Amino acid sequence: MNTNKALFTFIKIIFTILVILLIIFGTVRLCRSGYDYGYRFFTETPVDEEPGQDVLVQVDAGMSAKELGEALEARGLIRDAKLFRMQLQLSAYRKSIEPGVYTLNTSMTPKEMMIAMSPKEEETQTQETEAEEAGTEKEE
Repeated sequence: MNTNKALFTFIKIIFTILVILLIIFGTVRLCRSGYDYGYRFFTETPVDEEPGQDVLVQVDAGMSAKELGEALEARGLIRDAKLFRMQLQLSAYRKSIEPGVYTLNTSMTPKEMMIAMSPKEEETQTQETEAEEAGTEKEE
């Protein structure tokens, strides 16, 4: 009787240890994945190095961030449509993407693609850059 009880206790302890190890393993994988995704969110690099390859992309009126991300991923412009969707939703460009046909390059970062698809934002940014350069020239 004592042997059965000892064996049952041993099996119970082994099972508990395995469950704890499984939880630890799962937590570590989840944390690594979350860190990698978070890191890529802010530092996503282009798919290709310069000069890259030009790709035409058509943005339709009412196209969602998910659809846009999937279209860019299908054309090889980005690596992860879900990541692009999150980047777009949390960026200043989420409401300024205009319908049209755009020539994007595989050497562009996701942010550069958002800027290219936001003509109004691109004009504003160009004007600000020109104003800064003019201000720098006057100081010299």
